[in-house]
Amino acid sequence: MQTILITGGTGMVGQSLTNVLLAKGYQVIVLTRQQKQSSRAHFSFAQWDLNKGWIDPAAIAAADYIIHLAGEGVADKRWTAARKKAILDSRVNSSALLVKALKEHPNKVKAIVAASAIGWYGPDNEKSTASGFVETDLVDSSFLGDTCRQWEESMHPVKALGIRLVTIRIGIVFNKMGGALAEFMKPAKLGAAAILGDGQQMVSWIHQQDLNRLMLFALETEQVAGVYNAVAPDPVNNAILTKAIASRFHTWAIPFHVPSFILKVMLGEMSVEVLKSAKVSASKILAAGFKFDYASIDEALDDLLISNWSSRSNH
Repeated sequence: MQTILITGGTGMVGQSLTNVLLAKGYQVIVLTRQQKQSSRAHFSFAQWDLNKGWIDPAAIAAADYIIHLAGEGVADKRWTAARKKAILDSRVNSSALLVKALKEHPNKVKAIVAASAIGWYGPDNEKSTASGFVETDLVDSSFLGDTCRQWEESMHPVKALGIRLVTIRIGIVFNKMGGALAEFMKPAKLGAAAILGDGQQMVSWIHQQDLNRLMLFALETEQVAGVYNAVAPDPVNNAILTKAIASRFHTWAIPFHVPSFILKVMLGEMSVEVLKSAKVSASKILAAGFKFDYASIDEALDDLLISNWSSRSNH
């Protein structure tokens, strides 16, 4: 039985991924700051401490693969200077600690799948509007763009250790447990389709189960290395997405626009990302042989929101 070590495994994405890995027959170790016990078969916790620069060396020694998801939530709080520092440091410092541990302790790690985000890309331009941003496009000069750059670069030293590195730029993750979809659902349950700004900004999203499968595909496929976008091949604009979610709760859902200036007051600098249009391409991961179970937004929402459907004539 092969062992996968996960950082950030207690978050929304990490918890979902862990369940898939266990079902696939992997042993899973999740790194946490506090000592924890597990009663689940083939699942355990190990400690690390970013402040002290320490990881349990037994966890490093046991790992065949590492999935690196650790990082403070980008949308959890308003972007103060302190919050922005925490977002960046949590990613770069955790990567540096992993690299240090792999250099210093004997290990058998074959590959690392490291998270990044589509915040790497700037707002849509003529080229991306036509065909989507691709992995070779230049990094944006924004806060998130620079964070993604430093995040990705912080893992590059593992390649000199002979470890295959796959960097996954993750889009907006739709998950039953919460996250972005839960925020869209709040007004939708009340019969309102709350369109942000003009609603024309493109949303590049991915179903949680496809993200789980994509990470597993990246681990298990030896020819997969380098950077890949983790987005479904069907990006949609905010208006279409918002109306599609609301319609699954109420056929009479009323669309209305939340003006950009209100979002700027409510969210501060973070509003730039909410209002930014970024059409991101899935072509590279598709060319590598990955197949999406939820390639269209309707397929994804039908799966994620089916338990919330009202009785409908077309259902």
